[in-house]
Parts: sequence; structure tokens; C-alpha cells
Amino acid sequence: MGRPPVLPKKKKDGFWLEVRNKGSKTGTILIRDSYQAMMQAAKQYETTKDVIILGEHRNNKKVESAETTSRKRKTAS
Repeated sequence: MGRPPVLPKKKKDGFWLEVRNKGSKTGTILIRDSYQAMMQAAKQYETTKDVIILGEHRNNKKVESAETTSRKRKTAS
């Protein structure tokens, strides 16, 4: 019997946000299916926790919005 293969973990598709206790360095990552669901969860937790919106992830990569990309191009030139 051999050892089990070790594969890198795959990131789930969806909208990610991190919820932490105020003043904490680490937190819990929540994944929602839609942007509206992510914003609703952020609004729910913002009164008692620190909420960090991590954005949308698809195919194990972060999806950058057109707004973010255009801002990067302007600062580079």
C-alpha cells in the first residue's frame, strides 16, 4: 500500500470574502455564488467583524474587473 498522492488544492469558483474578528490577523473565508449574495454577507458581518472582499475567482485564478485593469494601465504609463 503506497502513500496517497498529494495534489494542490483547487479554489472554488465564486465570490470570496474574508471575515475576521476586529484586530485579528486571520479569519474565515466565505464563498458565495453571486455578487449580491457576497455583498449581503458583507453587510451582515460588518457591524461586529472586519470584512475584506477578495473578489471573484474562476478556474483557480482571481478574475480582475475591467475597472481594476484600466486603473493599472493608467498608473503604469
